Amino acid sequence: MEREEDDSVSELLRDRFRLSTISIAEAEAKRSGMEISGPVMACISDLAFKFTEQLAKDLELFSQHAGRKSANMEDVILCAHRNEHLAALLRSYRDDLKAKEPQSERKRKRKRASKEDDKVPEDIVHIPDC
Repeated sequence: MEREEDDSVSELLRDRFRLSTISIAEAEAKRSGMEISGPVMACISDLAFKFTEQLAKDLELFSQHAGRKSANMEDVILCAHRNEHLAALLRSYRDDLKAKEPQSERKRKRKRASKEDDKVPEDIVHIPDC
């Protein structure tokens, strides 16, 4: 029963992801003055979904290797190591987030670094055990 519900939720998420991907591709094509055929849209959508599945698996493995149950920004950056441009953009985004963080908050985080596993920082995504 629970497995059927999980499959139903997974299928719903997959469908929503694919619809969003198609919507983004259509918008980008329109912005660029191009047309994309239906089969190409389906291929782009399927490719994006498979890439995202692999990314999620990699994030899970990186966080487990580090002895954590949650993935953080460093895990995401590590996943992008083959695409230096993307990795640089992610590092820049991380640095911007850190710069916006109040100084007192940064000091507090350093003090509790040893207790980091007890609390989940904002830039961490929880990966539930399957």
